[in-house]
Amino acid sequence: MSEINKERFMSDIKTVLADAEDLLKQAASATGERASELRETALTRLKQAKEKAADAQVVVIEKGKKAARATDDFVHERPWASIGIAAGLGVVVGLLINRR
Repeated sequence: MSEINKERFMSDIKTVLADAEDLLKQAASATGERASELRETALTRLKQAKEKAADAQVVVIEKGKKAARATDDFVHERPWASIGIAAGLGVVVGLLINRR
């Protein structure tokens, strides 16, 4: 997901949740059929938020799988470079921990 899409997604989710929260508050003070309508609308909005979150989850999982495949391919094609990178990161982390 690009940064703009992430921001838009988070904004959409926040808006939908805020709308649903407002509707539920109104439903708490309303009675009869109006309360039922407000609750149904709130549930619809929450369902929309859930669907958007599920769509985002699918995208994130796919990107994670692609990254894992690319990493696996890199390690199999260049095992010594991978060992060198891992050793270098280990040294850096060791130095950072030792400074504390």
